[in-house]
Amino acid sequence: MTTEPDNQTPHNPPDAPNWRTPFGMILILVFILIWCGIVVSLMDWISDLNFWLQLPIYIIAGIIWIFPIKPLLLWMNTGKFRS
Repeated sequence: MTTEPDNQTPHNPPDAPNWRTPFGMILILVFILIWCGIVVSLMDWISDLNFWLQLPIYIIAGIIWIFPIKPLLLWMNTGKFRS
């Protein structure tokens, strides 16, 4: 049994951890808590509406929080807010 040299590309070590990732995760959690607080504070007004009017409000409220998070995720990974 012979051992042949490995001709694969060399192993690249992972990048050193930075402070942006944990700080960004904390910001995401704070943003989600604030967003939930806003939606819950509107609950009395929303609950008085018909089901078919409530449905799009909750769908929009459940999706719209993603858009401000996207630049934050980009910043966490690259250090820039825009690509």
